[in-house]
Amino acid sequence: MSPEDGDLTPEKRRLAEEKKNERYMWWYLGYFLFGIHIVAFVMIYAVTHAK
Repeated sequence: MSPEDGDLTPEKRRLAEEKKNERYMWWYLGYFLFGIHIVAFVMIYAVTHAK
């Protein structure tokens, strides 16, 4: 067991986990918004090129 491990109190561990989860949340939000725009552009293309 290294000295750094003793430094990780439950509070610090919780904050590190929360920061990691928040980073994942922003990535998921970014992918979601990107996907929504792709779908919207495809729908706009389909409507404007319909016969």
